[in-house]
Amino acid sequence: MSKSYDIFNGDADGLCALHQLRLAAPRAAELVTGVKRDVKLLARVDARPDDELTVLDVSMKSNAKGLAAALAAGARVTWFDHHLTGEVPRHPALTAHIDTSPEVCTSLIVDRHLNGAHRLWAVVAAFGDNLVAPAVAAAQPFALDHTELARLHELGECLNYNAYGETTDDLHYHPADLYRTISRYGDPRHFLFDEPVFNVLKSAYAEDLYRAGEIEPHRASAGSAVYVLPDAAWSRRIMGLFGNRLAQANPKRAHAILVEKAGGYALSLRAPIERPRGAAALCEQFDTGGGREGAAGIDLLSHSDFDRFIAALELAYGD
Repeated sequence: MSKSYDIFNGDADGLCALHQLRLAAPRAAELVTGVKRDVKLLARVDARPDDELTVLDVSMKSNAKGLAAALAAGARVTWFDHHLTGEVPRHPALTAHIDTSPEVCTSLIVDRHLNGAHRLWAVVAAFGDNLVAPAVAAAQPFALDHTELARLHELGECLNYNAYGETTDDLHYHPADLYRTISRYGDPRHFLFDEPVFNVLKSAYAEDLYRAGEIEPHRASAGSAVYVLPDAAWSRRIMGLFGNRLAQANPKRAHAILVEKAGGYALSLRAPIERPRGAAALCEQFDTGGGREGAAGIDLLSHSDFDRFIAALELAYGD
């Protein structure tokens, strides 16, 4: 018997992209997800003939082998994403909705596909992905006041915050469980006011952000800044959102957040908001690096590559 799989990044964009799709087209499916950096998700799926795989907000380039195996097995694959893809296979069983422009996230691609049917969740996702101007633009038809927009922004950040960690043990909620909670709400404003999970994430996010704010930059210039956080669960949870906050405060500057780990550092990079390009290309110069134009990362930057990364950062964004 064929099966359905919903395969999605555990951050705000992946969660909200899937939620929009399933509000529009409910389907019982096995959930395949994990921490934000756990992107090779198709490797977990043993696809069979006529299986339906829906993939959201994970790189096709990182999952090339898994995609080839699924198609060879006779599965049908639908893919929504905004990361750099590599070569997209031409196959009758693959439907790809890909847009790598820096002003777009996967949930906005899904919103486009659904003709705005559940757009407020796309607004939440865009805020979570630090795409503030596109989020505000998408929200225009709803005539929300400043307070409502700020609350949706806060929700996007909290959902994104929950996805950062080395393993799901670092997270407050497993992304699959968080999706199941979100799936009960057609309108994110009801989630904000009725769901205790939001207040848990909001409080934890504020505490971790305060800790990060106490860290002085390792180096900073007009064009870029580098922060090094200690090997701790709170550091792994906050690294992405800390980078987003720094980017919002200093839109002309690129920001690299490094978290110490065995053998080197986990790294999260934000291109300048005023020049949101080049992050993926920079990180792909290093083993385990990848991402999109405006934001990217390296799973393990070795100690020996630290100075090389700094040099590449300065070359890309100026000193």
